[in-house]
Amino acid sequence: MKDTTLKQIATELGISITTVSKALKNYPDVSPKTKKAVVDLATTLHYTPNSFAVNLRTKESKTIGLIIPTVMHDFFSHVIEGILEEAEKRNYLVIILQSNEKYELEKKQIDLLLSKRVDGILMSLSNETGEFDHLKSIHAHNTPLVLFDKIAKIVNCSKVSINDKKAAYDAVCYLIKKGYKKIAHFRGSYMPQNSIDRFLGYKKALEDNNIIYDSSLVFLCDNNTDLEDGYENAKKAIAEHPEIDAIFAVTDLVAIGIIKYFNEVGIEIPKQVAVFGFSNWFMSSIITPKLSTIDQPAFEIGKKSASILFDEINLKKNKEPITFQVIELETSIIEREST
Repeated sequence: MKDTTLKQIATELGISITTVSKALKNYPDVSPKTKKAVVDLATTLHYTPNSFAVNLRTKESKTIGLIIPTVMHDFFSHVIEGILEEAEKRNYLVIILQSNEKYELEKKQIDLLLSKRVDGILMSLSNETGEFDHLKSIHAHNTPLVLFDKIAKIVNCSKVSINDKKAAYDAVCYLIKKGYKKIAHFRGSYMPQNSIDRFLGYKKALEDNNIIYDSSLVFLCDNNTDLEDGYENAKKAIAEHPEIDAIFAVTDLVAIGIIKYFNEVGIEIPKQVAVFGFSNWFMSSIITPKLSTIDQPAFEIGKKSASILFDEINLKKNKEPITFQVIELETSIIEREST
């Protein structure tokens, strides 16, 4: 069955296509009687507007693209909720793509979104992303871009994140004030800026509290959302440094892997070793013992990122200048049983 057209409605009612279009848009220069006839027939024939044709006329797709490293992540699920809430207010569709932490896939997805003529793009960079020419192509298409969470400081666009360095600094200072001195760090991979900043915050907290930094107490988690990374590194850390009395982990899932290993081998938390996470995932509040962590405002990050993007889309539409914003949202310490 073919889609109903404006021409079909116009022919059946014996009026012009322009009049049908105006009636459906509730223009005041169309009589109430004609409006009712048009709306009634359009309903009977199941007419829906041709959004593609509308988009060609308005030069708007009414869609935005969203690229995230993974959807299997409590943090990003809440970010998506915030973005979708803002998009729904503005009658926008969101195309959600997952880069799987792969730089090459991320590049292809940007090309795909640009080919779809999206009105703007929201992105959290993959762990592999260390070059940014593919982001320049977004600017070349004059498409607004907002980075969030895993950002690139040298890319000229709006950004929404937290101060990862300060949040990590606060977490480690909290542990030190609780009396812990031999604090290990299970850091993320070397590429993402947030992993770098969390490591720097850890190191600075030690230095400011007159604790000598020891690189052998830093353990690499290549996939910083992997429970197995936490589990295996906990095994290694205790074998190499049985004197460790606390661990600051790059994410909650890594910390949960640590707790899993300690529970299995009978290491008491926090009596023997304290464990501190990052992000405040749902699982952190239900594991035993409950995990102390940094509360990262995921929903607000998504909401703010989308709000800025839509503002920039409107500024572009009205041919007004865009001033890029760099927003850092506040974090807080959530104290639970693991410390």
